[in-house]
Parts: sequence; C-alpha cells; structure tokens
Amino acid sequence: MSRTATIERVTGETNVRLSLALDGTGAGERATGIGFLDHMLDLLARHGRMDLEVNVSGDLETGSHHTAEDTAIVLGQALNEALGDRAGITRYGSAVVPMDEARAACAIDISGRPYTRFEADLPPGSTGGFEHELTEEFFRALANTAKITLHLQIEAGTNAHHMIEAAFKALARALRQAVTIDPAEVGVPSTKGTLTA
Repeated sequence: MSRTATIERVTGETNVRLSLALDGTGAGERATGIGFLDHMLDLLARHGRMDLEVNVSGDLETGSHHTAEDTAIVLGQALNEALGDRAGITRYGSAVVPMDEARAACAIDISGRPYTRFEADLPPGSTGGFEHELTEEFFRALANTAKITLHLQIEAGTNAHHMIEAAFKALARALRQAVTIDPAEVGVPSTKGTLTA
C-alpha cells in the first residue's frame, strides 16, 4: 500500500507544491523562502520518518504569514490524502520532547474531526524570518486540513527557537506513532467504522 500524496495549491498569495510519503526516512528538500520554517519542516520529516518535498513561492515582502499558513494547509491536505481510509493505523500518538531548557508535549488523534488546542507562552519576535505568532497558525491550519485532533503544549522554555523546535519535534514523534500500521488492527480503528468524516 502506497501512502503518498502530491498536492499543488495556487492562490494570489502563494504557490505551494508538496509531495509526501508517510513511510519514509526524512528525505526530500524543503524550500519555502523562510529559513526557520524550512528547518522545522526538516525536523518534522526526519523525526516523523516521512519523505517530504516542499517548494513554495509567495508574497514574503508582506511577511511570512501567507507562506507559513499555506504550507501548513497543503501539508495537512497531503496527510489527509496519504492516510486514505485510515485502515490499519494506530490512530493515536503522543510525545514529550525536551530541547535544552524547553519542553513540548503533543497528543494527536487521527479522528476525522479537526480540532487544535495550542498552549504556549512564546516571546514576541521572529526567528529566521518566521514570526513566533505563526507557530499556532501553522499547527491550526495543519490540523484543520489533515482532519486531526491536535493538543500541543509548550510546557517550558525561554529561548523561542528551542521552544518552537520542541513543539515541531513533539508533533513529528506523535504523528509517526499515530500513522504507524498496527498489524493487529484489521480495519479502521473506530466503532463508527470511519475516520474520514
């Protein structure tokens, strides 16, 4: 079973092309025009054990908001498509990840019901062209289009880079667990019989 997707999304603000393979090694190039976001996508791919190719051109002269949000939208769409009918997946995943003085916890349910609870006390500012406030926007857009329930909390930290990195790594590890095929699961892991709606 090939769990892959390729999505292209073109708007008046951005052009996003993304390819995803859930059963990968972290291979691929990430080029969004935002250095820090590329770094976070590298972490997501490597620790999520997904192959991820991302190419984005956008209106960075207005800031990084549109590029970050649209990248997350397309990544969520690709996750949703690559998961197919969700048959055989573990469904739930969780992880707590430290990054020096920072620590983040993530719990996800590939539920078919988009929901995001994000808790963080990030300092204002930006890192590598990525405004810190976009962290929540990114995760919310991803969860909405992937149709997952996402609880993500940055529990500790003083360095924004470390705090955001811990959050992305926690998501990656939780997602890796949730999308894993469970050999004991003979169908869709839901009493409803579906996780797509």
